[in-house]
Amino acid sequence: MGIDSPIFHALHHVLDAAADDKSSANIPSGAYVRDAKAMAATPADVKEYPNSYVFIVDMPGLKSGDIKVQVEDDRVLLISGERKREEEKKAGAKYVRMERRIGKLMRKFVLPENADTEAVSAVCQDGVLTVSVPKLAPPEPKKPKTIEVKIA
Repeated sequence: MGIDSPIFHALHHVLDAAADDKSSANIPSGAYVRDAKAMAATPADVKEYPNSYVFIVDMPGLKSGDIKVQVEDDRVLLISGERKREEEKKAGAKYVRMERRIGKLMRKFVLPENADTEAVSAVCQDGVLTVSVPKLAPPEPKKPKTIEVKIA
């Protein structure tokens, strides 16, 4: 079996075709897939009150220091955190069953135009994060400008 064998020609042809194929550019990155899974697995409720928006997100097993609440450019509220597996303190212990969720938790919400992104507050209690975003006061209606008419 030399370099001129049909197997090498076929392999060379397949590798050339794969190098020319640009469809791999449409494959999502690993980070994108991981974030998409985290967003799908993080349940949330959104409520609108007369003067605020409230986002309620389940963040089980996380302390308040492990949770990040950010307002990104373009008015995007990003809530994230990561729950890691607990290290066993006793030697020789092994998991028999593991059902509790570990890994990244994340949600993104596009905030409306009337959201006050400078006054966002967050409170975490019993694994439930509540983020409040006040609404901006509606702009005052413009009063018509009265122009004094002078006699010439």
